[in-house]
Amino acid sequence: MSPLTQAAGGKASSAPIMGRDAEPTIFELSQPGRSSFQFRTTGIQAWTAEEMFDARFLADSKVPLAEVSERDLVAHVTRLSHRQFSVDLGAYPLGSCTMKYNPKICDTIAGLPGLAGVHPGAPAFLTQGWLEIMVTLEKALCEITGMEAATLQPAAGAAGELTGLLLMRAYHEANGDIRRRIIIPDSAHGTNPASVTLGGYEVTTVPSDDRGCVDLAALKAVLGPDVAGIMLTNPNTLGLFEEDIAEIAAAVHDVGGLLYYDGANLNAIMGVVRPGDMGFDIVHMNLHKTFATPHGGGGPGAGPVAVSSRLVEFLPGPRATEVDEGVFDWVMPPRSIGRVHGWHGNSLVLARALAYIEIHGGDGLRRVSERAVLNANWIRRRLSSVFDVAFDRPCMHEVVLSLASLRKEHGVKAIDIAKRLMEEGFHAPTVYFPLIVDEALMIEPTETESVQTLEALAQAFEVALDDAINNKEAVLAAPRTTPVGRVDEARAARQLVQTFDAR
Repeated sequence: MSPLTQAAGGKASSAPIMGRDAEPTIFELSQPGRSSFQFRTTGIQAWTAEEMFDARFLADSKVPLAEVSERDLVAHVTRLSHRQFSVDLGAYPLGSCTMKYNPKICDTIAGLPGLAGVHPGAPAFLTQGWLEIMVTLEKALCEITGMEAATLQPAAGAAGELTGLLLMRAYHEANGDIRRRIIIPDSAHGTNPASVTLGGYEVTTVPSDDRGCVDLAALKAVLGPDVAGIMLTNPNTLGLFEEDIAEIAAAVHDVGGLLYYDGANLNAIMGVVRPGDMGFDIVHMNLHKTFATPHGGGGPGAGPVAVSSRLVEFLPGPRATEVDEGVFDWVMPPRSIGRVHGWHGNSLVLARALAYIEIHGGDGLRRVSERAVLNANWIRRRLSSVFDVAFDRPCMHEVVLSLASLRKEHGVKAIDIAKRLMEEGFHAPTVYFPLIVDEALMIEPTETESVQTLEALAQAFEVALDDAINNKEAVLAAPRTTPVGRVDEARAARQLVQTFDAR
């Protein structure tokens, strides 16, 4: 009897295996007395729970665990695993996230026993290979960004942001200079203001101009001696290059502030231009975005922070350092802000990143960025005849559409189109970001998608648009072909119930 038949009370179920409602929960598959594989009786006397633990700590009744056979359990988990979507299954055009295909050789290298099997507490003289990997990666990241030194500790982008702000604070305080404000563009990533608050600063927002870049006049108007710095990314979150970056850097530096580079969009500029050459003092990098670690669902990640020479002594520590030719050790910078992560960072993500960099080389990384920019502009031109482009000029690695007119004319919103797109086999793009674009829909195709895939994506958008105009109810009901249909995102966020049987 199949597990689906069991769940139906012994009657055959006509529900398809991959249908939306076909898969029962593990508790629905449970049958009293059924269990997975067990060793035969050995004759050795086993201890009871009462013999092992104080009676005060024992439950009054058995925990109601599911009772299933190994075969049914494996089938259940395997069927569930087939319901997920990943970069290995199809295009994942999630704007600002760089969800690109990651070469499997990087995973293979990170899984080598000599890397994966080392305890983080092992002393330096037993982990010389790991320390050399970290030193080599730091040098490569500094070359890519144009910075002097880096810490590999931060766990991901938001941790990198906070690290950068703490470095700013340490630098200004060391100079006897107390500052209270950080400037952030209105198109910034949502984590930027949160990081500013955590770092003990106040946010000052500057608007974008009519070309989607920082309004230079507005920026200069809010600069002053109490400004600690500015958080900026280039290209910005609209996918546009900040052409006035040299003047922005000069203006911030003139009041004694520092420039922080949000590295979320580094995939657009590798080998072409470096943040250090633009005037930035602090750069965080999302290794899980740009340098080949599959990410999503909360991890894994890594967010190294590189700095200019004036900030090296404040870096988190200890840092892997070559103390003699071919000899490596952990060294604490003289005025370090301390640790920002347990042990030495997410090390296997670091190993993947170095493998990715070594495989591509400098010329290869430049081609990565050039192809990412080319793909984004291809999709911009391809869709500009059917959708409004927020800022219809050459973009970098991502393009932002505005579906405001579609909402006004047909009552279909950006989120409706995104959900309808899922029925065509594509992951939904980012919606409603940046906040300054009405009904925003942001697409980042990355460099790993072929022109054939981009054409299929564009056609899927056209199918969704045709439905929005001629079959509105179908769009408003989407997605109809996925295991989980349309959910109320607002209610899910506000009334989180973490049980399988929530109603």
